[in-house]
Amino acid sequence: MAVPSVTPAGVAMMEVLAEPLRALGFAVDIFEAGAAPDGPVANLFAIRGNGGKHFAFAGHLDVVPPGEGWTSAPFAPEIRGGLLHGRGAVDMKGSIAAFVAALATVGDLDGTISLIITGDEEGPALFGTVALIEHMRARGICPDLCLVGEPTSTVRLGDMVKIGRRGSVNMWIEVPGTQGHVAYPHLADNPIPRLVRILARIEAIVLDEGTDWFQPSNIEITDLEVGNPATNVIPALAKARISIRFNDRHSGETLTAMIRAIVEEEAPGARLVSRISGEAFLTPPGTLSSLVAEAIARVTGITPELSTTGGTSDARFLSKLCPVVEFGLPNATMHKLDEAAAVEDIHALTAIYAEILRAALPG
Repeated sequence: MAVPSVTPAGVAMMEVLAEPLRALGFAVDIFEAGAAPDGPVANLFAIRGNGGKHFAFAGHLDVVPPGEGWTSAPFAPEIRGGLLHGRGAVDMKGSIAAFVAALATVGDLDGTISLIITGDEEGPALFGTVALIEHMRARGICPDLCLVGEPTSTVRLGDMVKIGRRGSVNMWIEVPGTQGHVAYPHLADNPIPRLVRILARIEAIVLDEGTDWFQPSNIEITDLEVGNPATNVIPALAKARISIRFNDRHSGETLTAMIRAIVEEEAPGARLVSRISGEAFLTPPGTLSSLVAEAIARVTGITPELSTTGGTSDARFLSKLCPVVEFGLPNATMHKLDEAAAVEDIHALTAIYAEILRAALPG
């Protein structure tokens, strides 16, 4: 945590993790991918084992910017009142540390263990887990089960496990017009009414009512821009941005096509740019979620809720390889000032991860 690693994380951060992994017998690869402005991104892949079932742990060592107003320095971690304070304590250096500590306690296991650790989950996620998956494919490596250490717990450690996530797509709409004097509207073309009609139609859309495992999909208008400082000028351009979080009844491609059709109908010649951050995924309750839930119950006495709520994570990429679920520390302070994790929770999470390893790869 004392290594500043605001996304994208660099090689120095990965080397800190590599040292204890090598001591535990892991073969460690650290490599960079991508170029400016979103790279280079440092990634780490570590593996140990003798074949058999392959259990993977995935996470990220990059963090969001700390912001101003911390009680103590964000990259000078300290324990106060039973809490470990510092950026990344919860999201998610704490859980990565807990998994490494668990590895040191479990002894010999029958199978293969890997760690898939990226440095850009908090950023565009272009050169992190995607590059790690390609690195694994090039070596013919594919896990059977994967646990992502995102902070999923809410009120207390162990109360929630994520078995899926909604997809995410952002779209930028630009409606062109012709600038002119407001007193001579026949000599101009105001783009704002057309953009308003587009947004009104979008706002009226009800995508679905939710599913057995997912909350309803939602469309939000997140920005509206004209940038016209003059009171007597009809502007030449009007812009808007929308964000859609969607469940597994939809795809980023079909949603983009739906919005594009509205834009073209209301404003021929308008421009729409779509960026799909990830598709919705679901790991139906089964072997992996049961294994994790039973380990949580053995350590904490809690039966976790299986959920798909929250934002996106790199599990959206890993779900294409194998069943994947997410479980980690309580998330109340992630991305906030004075981010902190209870030391007791970190120790308990270590015990849970050890139980998961023993159950997944019994020796």
